[in-house]
Parts: sequence; C-alpha cells; structure tokens
Amino acid sequence: LEDRAFTDLPDLLGTKDLLVFNDTKVLKARLLGRKDSGGRIEAMIERIVAEREVLALIKASHAPKTGSSLIFDPGPRPGPGSATDPAPGVAACKEAGMAGAAMATVFGRDGDLYRLSFQEPVAPLLERIGRLPLPPYISHAAEADDEARYQTVYASHPGAVAAPTAGLHFDPALLDRLRSRGVSTAMLTLHVGSGTFLPVRTEDLALHRMHSERFDIPPATAQMVAQTRARGGQVIAVGTTSLRALEASGGGAGPAETDIFITPGYPFKVVDGLVTNFHLPRSTLLMLVSAFGGVDTIRRAYAHAITGRYRFFSYGDAMLLNRRKSC
Repeated sequence: LEDRAFTDLPDLLGTKDLLVFNDTKVLKARLLGRKDSGGRIEAMIERIVAEREVLALIKASHAPKTGSSLIFDPGPRPGPGSATDPAPGVAACKEAGMAGAAMATVFGRDGDLYRLSFQEPVAPLLERIGRLPLPPYISHAAEADDEARYQTVYASHPGAVAAPTAGLHFDPALLDRLRSRGVSTAMLTLHVGSGTFLPVRTEDLALHRMHSERFDIPPATAQMVAQTRARGGQVIAVGTTSLRALEASGGGAGPAETDIFITPGYPFKVVDGLVTNFHLPRSTLLMLVSAFGGVDTIRRAYAHAITGRYRFFSYGDAMLLNRRKSC
C-alpha cells in the first residue's frame, strides 16, 4: 500500500496503458411535488424512455395510484427550507395556474419503478425545475457549487442520476499530462441508475437484483481496448461504472443493457486496473472492488485509509487498484 497524491497518477502508468472513462452526464433528476390528495412526494427520474415518458422511483407516505396526477414544484425557492418545500396540491396549482409547475400522470408500474407521462418534453423540464440528485449520505441540499463539482469535466451524454465519481478527480491539466506522457484515453457511456445507492439487504448475494443500466461502447474504444491488450498494456477503468460496462460487453462495441453484479470469484476478462473511490459498507460497489483487488487486500486498504484519515464516498479520496491475479 502506498500513499500518493492523485496528481502522481501519470507516474504510475506506462505508455502502453489505456484509461477508459465514463462520459455520462448527471441529470437534474430529483423532483419535489404533491399528489392529488395533497400528500408530498419525491420523484427520482431513473430513465427517460420517450420524449414525455419516464421511469421513476417515488417516495411518498402512500404510493400514488395508476391514473392519478402529480404536480412538481417549479424549482427551488429562496429562503429557509427551499430545497424541501414542494408545491401546493394538484387542484390548488391548477386553479392558481402556478407558473412553471410540471404535471404528470401515473400510468403504470415496472417493478419498483413508476411509469410517468408528462405534459411536456422531459429533458428541458428537468433542466428547468429538477434538483441535482446528490447521494443520500450528503446531507446538504444541492447548491450551485454542486452543479459544477458533481459532474466530470468530460461529461457529455446526459442520462445519469449519479456521477461516476472516480472521474471527479480528473481536471483538464491532469488529462493533458497523462496524454503528454503517452498514456492513451478512451470514452464509453454508462448512464448510472439510482440502484447504485441501494445497499445489499440479503445475506445470500444470489438474491440481490441490480437495476439494469444502459451503456454504449464506441467502436473506437473497443478497438483501443483490443490494441492495448495486444501490445501488453493495461486496460484501466476509471470508476466501477466503466469497469461494469467493459466487463458486460466483453470488450466489444455497441449499445446494450447490463445488470451485472460482480462479487468475489468473478473472472475478469477485460479490465486490468481500476481507479475508484472508497465505498459504503454493504454496497454492491464495495463487493465489486473486493472481487477486483481481493477481499483481504481491500480490507487492509480500507483499514489503512481509516487510520490515515482518508475521505470516503463521492467527494472523497481514491485508490488505484491492480486486478487480483488468479492462481
């Protein structure tokens, strides 16, 4: 185990190596509002499935019924409690003609996700009234600084509800240094879903179900992965999302969906190195890094990080892991 600054990364890689980044962009996917009854709700838009239709997780005291209407707050308002004070009830908003509010209808369920139909295109609606979906362990409401900080500098394809946080450590200067040292870089897109926040609640890991996520690996990236392996270089995933996409694809190109759940014993086929943050206990991400680096190695690394007062989770520190070699 070595303690390093993240700016040391170019010194730890070689000219044969390839860094693969996830260029997804975080949506302002959190909406606050009320049901027909006036009860408060919070919706996390999991996926835009058509111009005016989404799949969403909904938090409410009572689940909204199919056919019911929802109205969402026209955006954060100044003053105390603005981040959590949603709009008045649906009927009151209709009567008052509340400027900027968004109406949706519940038209079905897909497992624990609700199918919602909006009266206007969803993408610009989220940009106008949505809140940034910071992880639940970050207690403060999303602020203007978070809108810049909780987005990688290379984010370009909107669709995620969580940032690929290993990428937050990179800035343009570091990327330039890596390329000037001859380290290759490539992009893929995996739209991170809210399932990344869900803990594993069963002792039998075979019973845990991952939410499916969309990814797309460009042909140029697949070609660079193949060339890197052919020349004996390392394919290094920046973040667990990049790793999951590469492993789910087997290194091939094209769009696909994955619900791959990587646990100790998984035979890695593509990725040789991993840049990743320190993750929550009982999370699928901690199980993934334990599979990649080895359970004992990860336990020692986390104990070392705690002793060294490393910062954990989204805005915390990172590690560079080599894949545990099979005997």
